[in-house]
Amino acid sequence: MTSASSIPADWTLHRFPGGALCVPARFAGQAREAWFDAHRPDAAPVGEGGRQAAWFVDGEHGPAVLRHYRRGGLRAKLGRESYLWLGAPRVRAYAEVRVLDHLRRAGLRVPEPLGAIYWRKNACYRNAILIARIPGAQALASRLDRADPAAVARAIAAMHAAGVWHADLNAYNILFDADDQVWLIDFDRARLGVVSPEQAEKNRLRLRRSLVKVAGARGAQWWDALSRCLPP
Repeated sequence: MTSASSIPADWTLHRFPGGALCVPARFAGQAREAWFDAHRPDAAPVGEGGRQAAWFVDGEHGPAVLRHYRRGGLRAKLGRESYLWLGAPRVRAYAEVRVLDHLRRAGLRVPEPLGAIYWRKNACYRNAILIARIPGAQALASRLDRADPAAVARAIAAMHAAGVWHADLNAYNILFDADDQVWLIDFDRARLGVVSPEQAEKNRLRLRRSLVKVAGARGAQWWDALSRCLPP
């Protein structure tokens, strides 16, 4: 059974045959399973960094991004969208909602979570998350020439200070909005707790590899500028 402790205190649970969804209290009377359907008529695939499992959608929840959790690499052979059921608190969408809620309360620029869902079948489950779309957002990978390394360094340092380790900090998970403000996204598998210097360095090196893959020597130079702005 889904526990209320697996979601933020000001969210509501809606159970249905085969699963459950949760949404902020303001959507309590509107939320429905169809919000999380990748085949909904208004769904448009996210091209940049979307893993072929994210869609732009709009509706009662406002402009949003719908993302279905999907495995990569060798684990995909076991089922790209199938995960072992270990209880509601371990549902990846619910865990990401908790991290986003924590960071937003800490004052960081991360997308507002608008809902999460799981569908359970025997010992496995599938899940999805709905997050608010950031107006005019562009990934760091697309705008290195116009991106401020110091601003990105501050966002990363603030995330670590808030006790969050990002599992996949890369050039597509750092966005700039229309006002050039930095946003961090995609907190699947993120960890809440004290971030050690070693964990922080692992995040930073993951970003460096991503930048080099995206932009080669120019990406490495940009990361060098970023690293000079990071705390020791």
